[in-house]
Amino acid sequence: MRPAPRLYINEHLGANSIALSQEQSRYLGQVLRLKEGDAVRVFNARDGEWLYQLTAIGKHGAEASAGHQRRRQETVPDTPILYFAPIKRTPMEVLVQKATELGVSALQPVITARTNRGHLRIDRLQSIAVEAAEQSERLSVPTIHPPITLQDLVNDSPRFVFCDEAGDVPNEPWGGEQGRAPLAGPVFQDHTRIPRGVLIGPEGGFTPDERSGLRVCRAALPVSLGPRILRAETAAIVALTLWQVFYGDLSSISS
Repeated sequence: MRPAPRLYINEHLGANSIALSQEQSRYLGQVLRLKEGDAVRVFNARDGEWLYQLTAIGKHGAEASAGHQRRRQETVPDTPILYFAPIKRTPMEVLVQKATELGVSALQPVITARTNRGHLRIDRLQSIAVEAAEQSERLSVPTIHPPITLQDLVNDSPRFVFCDEAGDVPNEPWGGEQGRAPLAGPVFQDHTRIPRGVLIGPEGGFTPDERSGLRVCRAALPVSLGPRILRAETAAIVALTLWQVFYGDLSSISS
C-alpha cells in the first residue's frame, strides 16, 4: 500500500484543521487523484509530522482535519552548511535537491570570480528544497540564504571543508599534480576539527588568487575528492556524503 503523501506547510499543527494551497490541492486532486476522506501527512519543521484527513478538495484549495501525530519533532544534530558557487540552472537545482536529501541545514550561495551569476532565483531554489524535504522524509527544510561573496565567507565563517580540485603548476591542466590538497578521507577522519560547512567552487574552479586566499584562511580545510575532476553538483554530493559518513547520521560516531 502506498504511503500517504507528505506536504510541508507553514502552519501550526495539532488538533486544528488546516488549509492547503491551490497548488497543493491541484497536486493532491489532479496528480494523485485523492478525494475527501483520504489521508495526507503534514509537517512544518516545528511540530513533527501529523496525519490529516482531507475534508474538502477543489480547484482553489483544500482543507484537512487532524488525526494524530505520527512523528515528534526531533532534535537534529549539527549538520553541515553547503557553501556553493551558483552554476547553471539545471545542475544547480540538482545540487539543491541532493543536498537537501543529504541533510544539510542550509545552503549558502557564494559569489566567486568565475561564478555563473544568472539563474539565481532564491524562491525557486527554496521550493526545490521543500519538495526534496517532502520526498526524503525530513522533518526540516534547509534555508536557502541570499548570496555572499567569497571574501565574506573567508572573513566570517565556522570551520569548513574547501574542495580544492587544482594543483599549483602554471599552464598545466587544472594546475597539474603538484600542490594538490590531501585526500578527503584522512582529513575527515580527524574528529578534533570537525568542519561545519562544505565549500564547492564554480564551473571552471577557483582562480589562483582565490585558492591562495582560501589556503591561508584558518577556517578552511583544503581537501581533494580524488583524481577525477568532478562537476560541481557531483562534488557536492560526494563531499556531503563523506561528511555524513564521518560525522553525521551515516556514522556510528557522534559529532
